[in-house]
Amino acid sequence: MTRFVIDVPTLLHIVATGLRVDASHHLVAPSVIRAQALALLFAAVRAGDLTEEQALEQHLRLTELKRRLLGDRVSRRAEWRISRDHGWENMHDAEYIAVARLQADALVTVDPAFAAKAEGLVPFAGLDALTAV
Repeated sequence: MTRFVIDVPTLLHIVATGLRVDASHHLVAPSVIRAQALALLFAAVRAGDLTEEQALEQHLRLTELKRRLLGDRVSRRAEWRISRDHGWENMHDAEYIAVARLQADALVTVDPAFAAKAEGLVPFAGLDALTAV
């Protein structure tokens, strides 16, 4: 069993493309991922990138995707330290990095800016690792 942390862009990529995560892998993320994903879907509708029907279908698929959501005191404390130690203005990205450090084997992201920010802080895996046996 390999545990992968995924961020919001990766979650939305998985549901939009129908990517099937191998059953031997477990996805983990901060509990805030649900609200962030819904907000991005709503923004995509407002921008005209998705129809409301498409966005709600993707939302349904993401709620069906099996993943463990975390947000305990230990991970919140870790994200605080990560943000403080790196001089970041907020803890948004640190949430995912903290969960990756504490609960996962690697971080998977389709967001190059986030990957650059997290480089050297946690191990990475490519998107294809999610489908590998």
